[in-house]
Amino acid sequence: MTARIDSHQHFWLYNAEDYGWMAGDRSPLQVDYMPPDLQPLMAASGIDGTVAVQARQVLRETEFLLELADQYDLIRGVVGWVDMRAGDVEAQLERFAGHPRLVGVRHIVHDEADDRFMLGGNFLRGLAALKAFDLRYDLLLYPKHIPIAIDVVKQFPEQPFVLDHIAKPFIKDGVVGAWEGDIRTLASFENVWCKVSGMVTEAAWGAWRQEDFLPYLDIVFDCFGVERLMFGSDWPVCTLSGSYSEVVGIVEKYIAALSADERAAIMGGNAVDFYQLP
Repeated sequence: MTARIDSHQHFWLYNAEDYGWMAGDRSPLQVDYMPPDLQPLMAASGIDGTVAVQARQVLRETEFLLELADQYDLIRGVVGWVDMRAGDVEAQLERFAGHPRLVGVRHIVHDEADDRFMLGGNFLRGLAALKAFDLRYDLLLYPKHIPIAIDVVKQFPEQPFVLDHIAKPFIKDGVVGAWEGDIRTLASFENVWCKVSGMVTEAAWGAWRQEDFLPYLDIVFDCFGVERLMFGSDWPVCTLSGSYSEVVGIVEKYIAALSADERAAIMGGNAVDFYQLP
């Protein structure tokens, strides 16, 4: 039986200095979220394992997540952080690459002041270094960043990329607009996959309906296909707008008419394949 995998969630021991992005109306997140908190939620939804994704841009974050992976079997993979622009990025990668649960890296690109951040030469050099370590790269973007991501992906046809949160379209306002054309172009590169995640926090918090997501799901399923899509909860961030089981339910309801093999791929098999999970 194919394992059911949550391809995207986070753990943290909260402090204001490291997690400044949680300020203000994100106050419900300003507590600790650890594997024992997630485990019963996963069990209730029939999820077998998870990919823990970085939430801080410090090397200690990668150490922290890998240490958790050593302690908790539910963590099948870790997407960590290294300084992609650093002159010693290869040494940073080598420091962690020996750990079997490190499967990829990510940078919080959508918070950078420069929309063209990824096109900086040093960042591109960091991306080029990933191939030697067989690591994946998570693209964390807003819709305005997709054209820049397209330029980046063109330069690395052999690097596996995955788009987080379907690039955070404007679900609350029901806007598709330029996002559709850009997402279709990005999806045309076969080395780019996509996480069906992060949607509830782009919708009306706590007041969304299943129908709100349909135009966006229709588009990503059409352009990525069932072979390159994977479920992700974005827990605990998702709890700002919906419970873990509700987030699982959004995807499961949408794919209910697909074949058993297709459902299994989206709910776990594709994440296993993309991240090369054990």
